[in-house]
Amino acid sequence: MNKTIDNNKLSHNGYTGSVEVSIEDNCLHGRVLFIDDIITYEGVTAKDLVASFKNAVDHYITYCKETGKPANKPFSGTFNVRIGQELHRKAAQEAHARNLSLNDYVVQAIKVAAEQNAIVKAECIPLPRQWRSNRVHGSKQARMHG
Repeated sequence: MNKTIDNNKLSHNGYTGSVEVSIEDNCLHGRVLFIDDIITYEGVTAKDLVASFKNAVDHYITYCKETGKPANKPFSGTFNVRIGQELHRKAAQEAHARNLSLNDYVVQAIKVAAEQNAIVKAECIPLPRQWRSNRVHGSKQARMHG
């Protein structure tokens, strides 16, 4: 079954939309996400908002077909990632060791991270021991160990 609303996001024909509340205007509104074109919609009730979202997406697709303008697609399935030489090397070695292409290895890694909601923020990654700071008189002093 295709869910229309999931975690305050709307879904229709491969497009995703936001759900926002305007207290000032006493309405619900949103925008189609992950595309360059700006498509907005609104409604007084959740049911109105869902209908308005679906209508906006359908109207956008129809407009693009009628004018010959290619409709923005939310995701093409291809993207470039800059990961640095060392991580690239390690990933290639791990992929080779598992008899996988680097692409298949990265797809599996992203899938596992997405399914486990395993998002790591850079500031949460522990520094190597030799780069950690030691407190000296209430201030931090970086120490390098050879």
